[in-house]
This record gives sequence, structure tokens and C-alpha cells, in this order.
Amino acid sequence: MARTLMRFTGVGGQGVLLAGEIFAAAKIKTGGYGLKTATYTSQVRGGPTVVDITLDDDEIYYPYANDGEVNFMLSVADVSFQSFKNGVQKGGTIVVEPNLVHPSEEDRKTWNIIEIPIITIAKEEVGNVITQSVVALAIANTLMNAIDEKVLIETMLSKVPKKVHELNLKAYELGKKYALEAMASA
Repeated sequence: MARTLMRFTGVGGQGVLLAGEIFAAAKIKTGGYGLKTATYTSQVRGGPTVVDITLDDDEIYYPYANDGEVNFMLSVADVSFQSFKNGVQKGGTIVVEPNLVHPSEEDRKTWNIIEIPIITIAKEEVGNVITQSVVALAIANTLMNAIDEKVLIETMLSKVPKKVHELNLKAYELGKKYALEAMASA
């Protein structure tokens, strides 16, 4: 597998850091290299956050993505989308939460923008907004085929309390379903 660079953006409290941690840990479990680098403001909640996830079969010597190198981005906050979108390669895929992120026409010409209501899915279909990071995880993995799904799910379950395993499995399945629908309609 060639190097995969993914970026999750949001605001503090939305769980983007957890999603990055799960991806990196899952890649390591497969015998590869996974690294997560996070940037966030001093605000505990509400400040822009970004986590870059580097996955590779070979050792990773530089942990940061340069502008234009990111293959895939997922954003659930407009302030973070606007701040970090330029790191995505031209023609790369950006998944946005359409209720909160507002790409311009120029953005739509530059990148493959896919709108999936991640927070609405977590809140209304899963029944718990906290599961949005798992919905996002499933969407990213389904679109990027980055990690063996079984390993990713096992890793995700190891990072959340047992009492919410069923809820998180439901979140994963719904994220996957919406990603597959987006792929089919593209």
C-alpha cells in the first residue's frame, strides 16, 4: 500500500482526535506504520482542531502532511474546513457535514466534495451524538479502503467502553452505508 494521508477536522469536543488515534492504532496492528498528529487551540471546546493520519507499510520519517499532500479530508466544522482544506491535493476527496460546512463553488471545482450529514446520523439514527467519530471513521475507511475493516472495528471497540459497543457498531454500519451510497451516486 502506498502512503495514505487523511485529515479529520472539526472543533474541540467533536471526537476527531479519537478517530485519528483509532486509524493509527489499527494500521500498527496490521504490521504497518500509523501516526496521528493533532493540532488544536487552547480552547477545550469549540476551537478548530485538525488531526492528520499517516498510514504506510514503510517506516514514517516525517509526521506532518505538507500542503497539497493529503488524499482525504473529513470536516464537521466550517471554521476548520476553511483553515485546513488547502492541505488536500487537487482532485482529492473531502467529506463535509452539510449542515455545518459550506464549500464554495471554487472548492467544488478543486476537490471531490461529498456531503454526508455525519452529526445528524449520529444524533438521530444512532441515537447518540458522541458516536459521530465512529460514523466518520466508517465513512473515511469505506471511501479510502485504508485499513482492513475487521481490524479497524476491533481497534475501535478496544478504545470505547464495553457498554457502548453495540451503539458504536451501529454507528460504524451507518457510516459505511452512507459512504457506499455516496460512492454509488458519484
